[in-house]
Amino acid sequence: MILGKGEREDGNQSSLGEFILLGVSDRPQFELLLFVLILTCYTMILLGNTTIIVVSWRDPHLHTPMYFFLSNLSFLDLCYTTSVGPQMLVNFRSTQKSISWAGCVAQLYISLSLGGTECLLLAVMAYDRYTAICQPLHYTIIMSRRLCLQLAATSWLCGFGNSILQTILTLQLPRCGRNQIEHFFCEVPALLKLACVDTSANEAELLASGVILLLVPLGLILVSYGYISTAVLRIHSAQGRLKAFNTCSSHLAVVSLFYGTAISTYLQPPSSYSQDRGKMVSLFYTMVTPMLNPLIYTLRNKEVHRALWRALGRNVTAQVT
Repeated sequence: MILGKGEREDGNQSSLGEFILLGVSDRPQFELLLFVLILTCYTMILLGNTTIIVVSWRDPHLHTPMYFFLSNLSFLDLCYTTSVGPQMLVNFRSTQKSISWAGCVAQLYISLSLGGTECLLLAVMAYDRYTAICQPLHYTIIMSRRLCLQLAATSWLCGFGNSILQTILTLQLPRCGRNQIEHFFCEVPALLKLACVDTSANEAELLASGVILLLVPLGLILVSYGYISTAVLRIHSAQGRLKAFNTCSSHLAVVSLFYGTAISTYLQPPSSYSQDRGKMVSLFYTMVTPMLNPLIYTLRNKEVHRALWRALGRNVTAQVT
């Protein structure tokens, strides 16, 4: 029997107009540790990604395709973590670990949209690096402002378009009174576990979507870096090789972190989905990776260092005058 939105499965359970995010509620001491860690990560995400966006926007030296896409990635990470982070923090310190049905829909749609967009945007960034290193003389012509805007817009539109389908297919499944999600937030594999019908069609669609949004862009990235590696080895200057390596290694590190954790979640059948492992992996690609992205891109990037010093120098000069 499928209960209505306002009915209750039993006297102690919340109405089905909301979901219960169990997380690690059976281990209260672990909740406190996770609260501190996620609060720290979220604070660093806000500071690091906002800094990249502001510096890239204000410094004319960084008005290049590479930093345009990096700003897109930073904005995306800010939105991605904000779609799940605050809710997790509230639930960790609350006895009522609930989220409304509308809130779960919004969280699922936004996080899926931004995750899909990041998959495509990282592939676009690899194409930008391929063009810069393999076709340097034609780089400014190929990577025109118009093409950059089209590539970024396509990434965002495809991510949000795919999410509509995933969200509808997941939330239309009958749950037969179940509303307790063994997760920190609303995510497709965890929600499929609530269904009381055969979900093989949903699993097949999820797998197909994962191949298109994860494996295809990853394949394009690897092909791009195959060409890039060949081009870098032909550079006679050791300094030129080092500069190219530093730029590409930062992007490859981000790709490895994001794709590795996302593939382990979305390219396995939800029927074999390990809930405890899935929770920890999801924390990694929703909180840890967005926190590390600004550090990876700035620690070894002298252009960003110089831009930050120029910004600090202008601020100090303005205060003195």
